[in-house]
Amino acid sequence: MPEPNRTRQRISRKAASFTESVIREISREAVKYGAVNLGQGFPDWETPQEIKQAAIDAILADHNQYAITWGVKEFREAISKKTMSYLGLDIDPESEVTVTCGSTEGMIAAMMATVDAGDEVVVFEPFYENYAPDAILSDATARYVPLYRTENGFVFDKEQLAAAFNPRTRAIILCHPNNPTGKVFTSDELEFIADLCRTHNAYCFTDEIYEHIIYGVDGQEPAPHVSIATLPGMRERTVIVNSLSKTYSVTGWRVGYCIAPEDLTSAIRKVHDFLTVGAANPLQRAGAFAMNLPPEYYVSLEKEYRRKRDFLIPVLKEAGFRCDYPEGAYYVMADISEFGFANDIAFTSHLVREIGVAAVPGSSFYSDETKGSQLVRFCFCKRDETLEAAAERLAKLR
Repeated sequence: MPEPNRTRQRISRKAASFTESVIREISREAVKYGAVNLGQGFPDWETPQEIKQAAIDAILADHNQYAITWGVKEFREAISKKTMSYLGLDIDPESEVTVTCGSTEGMIAAMMATVDAGDEVVVFEPFYENYAPDAILSDATARYVPLYRTENGFVFDKEQLAAAFNPRTRAIILCHPNNPTGKVFTSDELEFIADLCRTHNAYCFTDEIYEHIIYGVDGQEPAPHVSIATLPGMRERTVIVNSLSKTYSVTGWRVGYCIAPEDLTSAIRKVHDFLTVGAANPLQRAGAFAMNLPPEYYVSLEKEYRRKRDFLIPVLKEAGFRCDYPEGAYYVMADISEFGFANDIAFTSHLVREIGVAAVPGSSFYSDETKGSQLVRFCFCKRDETLEAAAERLAKLR
């Protein structure tokens, strides 16, 4: 028998090529040092009582065994109904919806179902930290395109984006509204991206988990969320990734979904089946209840987050950060260059240990960590008491 290869490394090249989640690490640091956690984006208030009760009722009704792999019929129908009323897209719940274990699994399942080795995936940066490992795990190469901070918010250079597309481009990942920048892509930007997808026969994986958290500009009412899937020629080449997590304050439930054309959905369902089998049965049934909440729920959600945003931004500016009001989501990218630290890692370490506030190092959102070395991300999806405690501690930075 041949001798075993004793020089083989113990972990795969894929796993060795990326780190653990910096965001989750920051939460552990916050607990360790008793810091106010403005790092990880989970609401720290109670989930709405009626949504919790729907989950309890489903458990008591003994919906506790495997559901159909790609999702409880009632939940898929609720997703389809809400998508029609909110986005105007007519979705077949039987063939175009896959329920996943959070949007995190939804994105990797979609990529693994459609992307081959040697393909390229275009990613705007700064990016949500999962996207780069998703590309690696899918055997793809990520092609990064920068979002530039300007007086009018974050923008991309159209020539740079166009240059990133080539014959190897399989897809672009669009986080809209954007984590971590808070950017809401304009109609003109979405049209430009869609045109590139049509021209290069590329897919768009659009992460729309913050679809209901959009703020108006300069005191105006927020414009309705626009999904790129609604643009001409994009319905058949778009995978919408979404979740209950942010809209209904249930980040721990891990119930998400993908909306895609039938052929892509068939492939996504196969990958999903062997990744996780299925999402929690009773929580899907509670999700069906949540998705039938009246429009007033979403109006109230946006107003509450806007109020929290408008509290935190002045606090950060007064403490010495340079930052702008985000257009959507519930994050703030803040410049730390006024504090004189060598980099974001040193600053966030000081912040959590000495000041008692946790934030995410900006470098974790970039392919080249030096680009984020003077940035940190704060979240404001927290109770008023939490934000007030953070404000009191941040004042010590002055």
